[in-house]
Amino acid sequence: MTDLPIAQIVHRKGQWHGTAMTCELDYTERFLRRKRLTTVSGAAFVVDLAQTTSLDDGDALELDTGVLVQIAARDEALYKISGDSLVRLAWHVGNRHTPCQITDKFLLIQADPVIGHMLEHLGATVEPITAPFTPEGGAYGHGRTHSHEHVATAHDH
Repeated sequence: MTDLPIAQIVHRKGQWHGTAMTCELDYTERFLRRKRLTTVSGAAFVVDLAQTTSLDDGDALELDTGVLVQIAARDEALYKISGDSLVRLAWHVGNRHTPCQITDKFLLIQADPVIGHMLEHLGATVEPITAPFTPEGGAYGHGRTHSHEHVATAHDH
């Protein structure tokens, strides 16, 4: 067993308060069940959740010591997508089950040359940037938009 503090409780953004250490994770790293992590101040801890969970920017993990660790979206390589028909471009991104952060003026997706090339052929301007990535959570709340599971939800198809 480990001597490190263990996090088994997730508090969603807006559902917790107080001081917290910070742990920066990119989009892929924020999808986890059991993993050793380190805060920005160098404190190590282990996440040991009952099921694989998608953590959002601003969520907090509660350690067995009572300490909170806030999750912060880390900068990563993205494409900023803009164009005359943003709705049409968003449809093509969604049709490929690509996670997407949506604003009124542009879309953000993880840097993927194949998707970027396709969007350019559709008339999009594709600009490589580095920024935190916080895509839409999907129709069923928190979680990933592709291969979603319904373990903790109360809806039927």
